[in-house]
Amino acid sequence: MVTAVADRLGVAPTCEAVALSRATYYRRRAPRHGPARRRPSPPRRLPDDERKQMLDVLHEPRFVDLAPAEVYATLLGEGRFLGSIRTMYRVLAENAEVRERRDQLRHPQYAAPELLATKPNELWSWDITKLLGPQKWSYFYLYVILDIFSRYVVGWMVAHRESASLAKKLIEETCARQAIEPDQLTIHADRGSSMTSKPVAFLLADLGVTKTHSRPRVSNDNPYSEAGFKTLKYRPDFPGRFGAIEDARNHCADFFPWYNCEHHHSGIGLLTPHDMHHGLAVVRTNERAAVLTAAYAAHPERFPHGMPRPPTVPTEAWINKPKPFQATTENFQQ
Repeated sequence: MVTAVADRLGVAPTCEAVALSRATYYRRRAPRHGPARRRPSPPRRLPDDERKQMLDVLHEPRFVDLAPAEVYATLLGEGRFLGSIRTMYRVLAENAEVRERRDQLRHPQYAAPELLATKPNELWSWDITKLLGPQKWSYFYLYVILDIFSRYVVGWMVAHRESASLAKKLIEETCARQAIEPDQLTIHADRGSSMTSKPVAFLLADLGVTKTHSRPRVSNDNPYSEAGFKTLKYRPDFPGRFGAIEDARNHCADFFPWYNCEHHHSGIGLLTPHDMHHGLAVVRTNERAAVLTAAYAAHPERFPHGMPRPPTVPTEAWINKPKPFQATTENFQQ
């Protein structure tokens, strides 16, 4: 188009009107043909035969594990000069032989655990938290086992120390109390020493319980236990310190019945963990629906959005729910 009107309007105004560089216009009118000119080889570059000789020397058994600087110094001591240290590196790089020779420690890639619970006693999470003792640097250790689906605390214990044998005893007693059958349950935990210990692993294998672990330094892989500890420690009556282990046990003996039977959990439709764990969710939801229906019938004008409904009760609970598959062009090409 520029060529058609350039003689009448001028090259510069026409190129400016169509946002085209004048240099591009002239280059396209008289393109250069033929292969591009190659830059000459640097005059100081070693000939190919000398480069091959240098590589052969670097491959000698006595030099194969040495750095080029060491090879260079050794050859000088023998009265030989094949090239500079930098040239040795260039020759090695041309042959893809320059790399870190030591085996580097690499952290393994841990896959995110993807766990699903659709009923009670199908997936548990357990963890240990510290409770401050009477003096600085003194602690008591609270072990808690939580059902993921119902948020029901199925087992807990306060001890003087974190111990694999104590954890083994708590898990064993809790499984017996909940009548866990082989291949029924999965227990999830982080990678603490007690969680990954052999006594606990052997116990779970004997009980037919599957164990999973969080990724290192990823607290989101164990969110239910973390949320339970937050509920405990953010209560108004939670003390800053416990004077003795009996005080910690008495506090937990009051807290966990409240948590299981009175606390209305936002994650399970404001039901209590007890109702969810013992199959009373439908009954409680129907009772709530009846109350809301009666309230609506008495004063419908107070409900501009229509009939109120009780909170939805979830039918599943996930740890790291898989992301939905998104179809892309790349997927179809593969």
